[in-house]
Amino acid sequence: MITLEKAQEARNKKINKIEKTKILKDPMDVFAKLQEIAAAGYEGLAKEDSAYFLKCFGLFDKGEDFMLRVRIPAGQLNFYQALRIGKIAKEYGNDYIDITTRMQIELRYLQIADIAKVLKSLEEVGLSTFQTGVDNPRNIVADPLDGIAYDNIITTKPIIDELQNLFAQNPEWISVLPRKFNTGILGSLSNSCNIFGHDCCFVLAQKDGTFGFNVYLGARVGVQAKDANLFLQIEEVALFFKSLLTIFKTYGYRDNRNKNRLIYLINDVGIDNLIDAVKKEASCEFTTAGATLVQSQSIAQGADKVLGRDGKFSYKLVIPSGIFKGTDMMEVANIAKEYGSGDIRLSYDQNLYVPNITKELFEDFESAQIIKEYAKFNNLYFNDMIACAGRKTCAFGVIENKSDAIDMANFLSSEVAIKNATVRMNWSGCPKGCGIHGIADIGFEGCKAKNDEGTIVDGVHIYVGGKITRLAKEAIALHKALPITEAKYHVKYLLENYANFRLKAESYEAFDDRFLSTNYSFQALKFFTKINYILDYKLNLDVRFEFEEKPKIFKKESFEIFHFGVKLFKLLTGENRYEYLEDFEPTLVKPRKINKDEVTKLNPKVPEKLSEVIYLMTHQDKRVRARVFSEILVLLDDMD
Repeated sequence: MITLEKAQEARNKKINKIEKTKILKDPMDVFAKLQEIAAAGYEGLAKEDSAYFLKCFGLFDKGEDFMLRVRIPAGQLNFYQALRIGKIAKEYGNDYIDITTRMQIELRYLQIADIAKVLKSLEEVGLSTFQTGVDNPRNIVADPLDGIAYDNIITTKPIIDELQNLFAQNPEWISVLPRKFNTGILGSLSNSCNIFGHDCCFVLAQKDGTFGFNVYLGARVGVQAKDANLFLQIEEVALFFKSLLTIFKTYGYRDNRNKNRLIYLINDVGIDNLIDAVKKEASCEFTTAGATLVQSQSIAQGADKVLGRDGKFSYKLVIPSGIFKGTDMMEVANIAKEYGSGDIRLSYDQNLYVPNITKELFEDFESAQIIKEYAKFNNLYFNDMIACAGRKTCAFGVIENKSDAIDMANFLSSEVAIKNATVRMNWSGCPKGCGIHGIADIGFEGCKAKNDEGTIVDGVHIYVGGKITRLAKEAIALHKALPITEAKYHVKYLLENYANFRLKAESYEAFDDRFLSTNYSFQALKFFTKINYILDYKLNLDVRFEFEEKPKIFKKESFEIFHFGVKLFKLLTGENRYEYLEDFEPTLVKPRKINKDEVTKLNPKVPEKLSEVIYLMTHQDKRVRARVFSEILVLLDDMD
């Protein structure tokens, strides 16, 4: 504890503005006055109520209306809850619903006069909005097919209920943490809830013949959780969780809010010291980690129906960008009741499952109008797409984001149709990264960019190579500040490459590991999409620069540049630039001087600048030839 005390003392000499605001009121006093506030309208709102205290109960002031987060533990809704949410959205919220990556619901466009009625209506069916914002333990996520799927070893909903009983709606735990605290618990082999992406992660494991959970701690946007070397049996989870929250509440940092998440305390004191403190708080030693069993991705990922252990099906309804309607929620609830149990399971990827449909009724279920209406989205580009709120409903949003993600998915569906494939595409409307683009196969971060005319337009940074395993690799920026109108072509070329060279049913993540990252440098990938954009879109040439199934260049940039240059020469002229020697050094087919404009003469559509680039890549003199792709990419950028 001494190490934690010293760290806490060093960082908490000056507290931030939010901590000062917390001192002003008891959040429950503000909640008790919601009827009065609703009657008085915006005049009844104190500045601190709007800025902080109402957020403890999921209420976010958007200026002319409110957004309300509804807590959905493990993403599980019964028939009456789903029906009520749909009804509230229709009557009070412009028929609009957002499904979020924390497997919960956001209702938007609510008027202040209706807030008290809405909260009471939710409470009647056992739904709460408590602690869905600011410095609280947030909604706990799990496998959406928890207790259903064949690969589910431990049913976690009873554990989640036990954890929530510790803090949810408990005044002692409302607004007492230094920062928000996200939790995930996964009792399945499939990583269906980004299990290594939370402050506290309970991950299916096995030790000495007993199934339980290994603990990983300290994730945030851009950082995956650290292995705490701890194994918990089912009955130990609640004790550990309460003790961890207590330690974080007591020793967590309260100065710089940008550096107050649990990970910063772990980085300063070390995870071993933190775990020792938790053990002391719990008066329990626990035991060291067992074997983590969870896989990288969902075993059922991409499937529109999943057969469960009870012989019944769960049907995945794909909701583009998580944008749903209240009327559709009611209709889906009624269909779920007619053909199944009436339950609905929300998922981390902003979709939902209708579980417990018998084989005999499944064909009739699929023929229901609401199911057929959404079935068209059950394809590669919509199935695993995530998009945060974006500019329309978030003050931080730089681009529209949700509609941009949908437009991109529609474009790719028409341009590169691939079956039995998996590509995780995540969109964040700003650098805050709420769309968790950093763990995507292909991620997008909203920004501003210049188009060909020099006008500032909506753009994205494109990221590639993210992974959601415990040995995660954060995605790397492939291209910065591309107009969205251009970005879609770069993604198209990446996916054409995937279509050409993937193995049967191979996911994009596995393809990247096996083919792209193994055979080509990262800079070569940047060149690949850039040169194809120029050839295809800018010059409108009926040619495509392609990678090779069995390349011989082994990721060395100087070799790649020369090799690619020779390929381009052949592609654009039909002639061989050189013959190869074993060491990749060229000899002329016919010794002669080659003018820099020869490519232009042979193909008038090729501009002089591109000709110069190709000759720089393949120059006879090694000392003159470009050695790194950054030099080439700058020249290609000048062509835009």
